Amino acid sequence: MAAGPVTHHFAELLRQQIAAWPADPDIHELNELLRLAGRWRAHVLTRTYQAHHGVQILGGLFAGMEFVAQAAEGPLCPKLLGVYENELHPHLTEFMSQGIEAVIDVGCAEGYYAVGLARTVPGATVYAYDIDENARRACTDLAARNGVSDRVIVGGEFAPGGFEAFAGRRVLVIVDTEGAEVDILQPVLSPALAGMNIIVETHDVYRPGALATMIERFSPTHDIVRVDQQPKMFDVPPWLADLPHLDQLLAVWEWRTAPTPWLVMRPKAG
Repeated sequence: MAAGPVTHHFAELLRQQIAAWPADPDIHELNELLRLAGRWRAHVLTRTYQAHHGVQILGGLFAGMEFVAQAAEGPLCPKLLGVYENELHPHLTEFMSQGIEAVIDVGCAEGYYAVGLARTVPGATVYAYDIDENARRACTDLAARNGVSDRVIVGGEFAPGGFEAFAGRRVLVIVDTEGAEVDILQPVLSPALAGMNIIVETHDVYRPGALATMIERFSPTHDIVRVDQQPKMFDVPPWLADLPHLDQLLAVWEWRTAPTPWLVMRPKAG
């Protein structure tokens, strides 16, 4: 079978990286090469998944949701398998059980959480924001294909004072903005945040001190639980179970360059 454009693309990138290596490549250069090769293999695994299951999410919190053939950002295979960020699933399940009225999803990408939560919480309206036009377009399309366009409102940049419009409502805030969480989540500009459940992914890798800043800002008003990425445990589909262990690892790899712990923050009682 002839190699496709993606194979040619990754092969050329690998050739360029290796050609630029010094006589004694260091651990950073080796890591970058391994990451590139891993992403290439992960792409192949995603195509294999789609050959077996199409673009329907197989398991997890959003099982059965029709998803996308290409992610707006990051890996696709973990989302299709239903294990992407599944460390958060117990917390999301708890929040959903409390009767969410609205979800504010800042950094929504193609709509994994925005559309997934709209499907699983029929009474909630999801406000999905992303500064990338392609991501907004993908999220809008995904909402339409899953029949929740009436409850997924897609917008662009979200101002830090924007939470005030949701004051007094049962709100879940999800923020994943590659370091911009420091700019967006500012209680001094949006006092309404004090009464909201919040899940934020922190990115010291892009914004040094982001984790500590979030904890400092919200400790007075919220009980905070740090959630770190864990090994993935799930029902492996037969086609993946037959592949080498490295493929099974790459299928659920989330491409993180460094730890990006989440903070799950619940308003303090009383």
